[in-house]
Amino acid sequence: MPDYNAKATTYWWSIVLAGVAVLLGSIVELAHLPGLVVMQIVVGAVIAMLAGFFPVRVAQSKNSFAAGEIFIFLLLLVNGPAAAAVAAGGEAFIGAMRTTKRWTSRVFSPAAGALSMWTVGTLMTWALKALHGAGLTNAGIEISMSMVLGATYFLVNTLLVSTVPRLKRAEPFRASDLFGIFGWIGIAYAGSAAVATLLAMVMVNSGLGVLMAMVPLLVMLLATLHYFFRQQETAQAARQTAAEAQQREAELAARHVRELEASERRFHSAFTHASIGMALLSFEGHILQANPSLRLLLGMVEPADGSALRFQDFVAPVDRGLLRRQLGLVDSHEFEGFAQELRCQARSGTQVWVSTHCSFFSEPGSTAPCLILQVQDITARRKAEADLHHYAFHDSLTGLPNRRRFHEHLTQAIETAVGDPAQAFAVMFLDFDRFKLINDSLGHRAGDDFLVQVAQRIQEHLRPGDLVARLGGDEFAVLVHRLDHERLAVTLAERLMEALARPFVVADTEITTSASIGITFSAFGYRASDDVLRDADTAMYKAKAAGKARYALFDASLHTEVAARLRLEGDLRRAIDEGQLTVAYQPMFELETGRLAGFEALARWQHATDGSISPDAFIPVAEETGLIVRLSDFMLHCACHQLREWQRIDPSLADLRINVNISSNDIAHRAFVARVTRALVESGLQPGHLTLELTENILAARLESALPLLSELRELGVGLAIDDFGTGYSSLSHLSTLPIDTLKIDKSFVQRLRGGSNEAAVVRAVVLLGSSLGKSVVAEGIETASQFGQLQEIGCAFGQGYHLSRPLTPEKARTLIERSLTRGSMAIPVTSAAALTIH
Repeated sequence: MPDYNAKATTYWWSIVLAGVAVLLGSIVELAHLPGLVVMQIVVGAVIAMLAGFFPVRVAQSKNSFAAGEIFIFLLLLVNGPAAAAVAAGGEAFIGAMRTTKRWTSRVFSPAAGALSMWTVGTLMTWALKALHGAGLTNAGIEISMSMVLGATYFLVNTLLVSTVPRLKRAEPFRASDLFGIFGWIGIAYAGSAAVATLLAMVMVNSGLGVLMAMVPLLVMLLATLHYFFRQQETAQAARQTAAEAQQREAELAARHVRELEASERRFHSAFTHASIGMALLSFEGHILQANPSLRLLLGMVEPADGSALRFQDFVAPVDRGLLRRQLGLVDSHEFEGFAQELRCQARSGTQVWVSTHCSFFSEPGSTAPCLILQVQDITARRKAEADLHHYAFHDSLTGLPNRRRFHEHLTQAIETAVGDPAQAFAVMFLDFDRFKLINDSLGHRAGDDFLVQVAQRIQEHLRPGDLVARLGGDEFAVLVHRLDHERLAVTLAERLMEALARPFVVADTEITTSASIGITFSAFGYRASDDVLRDADTAMYKAKAAGKARYALFDASLHTEVAARLRLEGDLRRAIDEGQLTVAYQPMFELETGRLAGFEALARWQHATDGSISPDAFIPVAEETGLIVRLSDFMLHCACHQLREWQRIDPSLADLRINVNISSNDIAHRAFVARVTRALVESGLQPGHLTLELTENILAARLESALPLLSELRELGVGLAIDDFGTGYSSLSHLSTLPIDTLKIDKSFVQRLRGGSNEAAVVRAVVLLGSSLGKSVVAEGIETASQFGQLQEIGCAFGQGYHLSRPLTPEKARTLIERSLTRGSMAIPVTSAAALTIH
């Protein structure tokens, strides 16, 4: 009982217990009656309960009553309150089972019915006895008393039942709970009591047989009444349904009319105020009505003669045929509309891209169909798409086609040449020789300006049908179409080189540069654009290797060179990983005394199959592939550890020095100082005993970026030397300020030394320059006694070369050091220097 409060619960239990007590007491009382009487009571109670299954519903009312009350009242009049209470409880139980599923109601209803009938029946029995005692007994009084009994029973039972929900809701009792529902049901109860009284009189006067004969008649009467009320109810329901249907149809028709009117208003409002252009067209394309947006978009002006405008007149001639074909399909059964993007010509002369959507349209209330056209301005979208397409296939800096676009054109040229060999072509690959210097010295903005000028100059010297593209960085490619003879591509390359050799003005600075060009031809039978660019690139590197500022033609032999270079790169990588490289040490001597001053560490590679590979072959490969960083670390580690080991042989070797060559990649490496420091710390070598050699060209290419690094190395205590001095580009103003300790004269000057020669003058000048700047001078490549003597006469302090000693293995170098110690203070007589050379 979750919805019962305390008062409702108490009341419920009180009525149920009282009702159960009445039923139990009545059953006990009836048990003492004769068997025939008990049988009559049971039959009457069963009939009353069965009648509860078939209530009679009053027509045009929600009320109903069961004929069982007649038999209940008959049992009351004939057999007393106990019999009536049992029958009332049973009839109420059947009614509760029929109308509710709550167990509380199914228990409460029979208890309340039994209690009400027993109470009212007992009162009526006392009243009839009092009337009999006063001699007031006749049929009229008894019938009247019975009707009062029936009405009172209904009121009492209703009072008991309706009190429960009031208590549950904590509401006060109202008289309307009783009298508001009296109506037909109260009259039915009073009538049932009257009929029961008549039956009781008949039974008393004529016996039970007459009563049994009247029971079927009574049942037929009730069935007829039930059938009549049902017929009335069905007819009323049919009339009500028909009326409701008519009302719904009327409402639907009125709503449809209202919706049509509202739809028409909405359409005209949307048509007039739409942000996109809209128009109603005839099937021939005449504009029946156009909204303000379309008029504004296309600049529509009504003709002075009042004739109708045609939408076709506003479409650009190039798309007018397309629109005419679409409108020509209107009369066909398959036409459902069309969507098309068109170019329109506004009255102002500007071209507008529009997206159109056209379909059938029937205006409410009109029998003549037409077309409705929606026009949306997509000019901005079309322009954005065109810009995106341009950006996807063109270089954003120069505006030239990019690598992707060049590949598309090249692929098409290959397919054309395969189908028609007469459609020959050539591809030129251009790379500028000093572009990095421009970026490093003048900045990237100047480099971009330079590339823009280069692109313009290349385009100016090409034929109309040729295509130039920027592949990336300072790399350009030219596709030469309709190549009648290979000489034409060569002539074009020469013209481009001549044009590009003229100075450029960048950042208020006049720059002279050159380009290396590689050329390949369709005659090689290409099938893929990547292969064409690869071979042109290979030819370009051939041009660079030949001295730059020139062109080179691709030939089949270059494939072999490229393959060999790739194999050499792979073998070098494995050689570094597996420790196959070694270090040779070439001694450096003080020329005046012959004293051993130090060594230069040189990388050596003994290939498993190719034998000894020259450093001139594998060092450039290491620089291009980035392996030079690992190679430099290897050389630093071996040289520092080896020199420190030799210094421990004797205290007099403490000043022995070691020279190690470094590359431009090392100069550009941010952690190079840390790498040098690690090699010194791990070996225990003092920084002053290590000298790093770099060429003039490295300094020229990376002067600004190299200065901070060189200063850090100088602060660390490491010596710095310019190798191959005299072969590169040196500025004396820079040389005087650079933190350089040593100048090494290139062997090309030493090997051509002759008395009074230009080379002798150059060497003498370098020696004097070094002496003036406080820098040591070392002569490289001393191979003869004559060269040795001339260098002594010039006053060169140090030297190295095959005449003094070839590069030595660590073991032979140790032997040389030990033999120098036996001659006292490491002094080596000059006359016997060559004799000390260990091969």
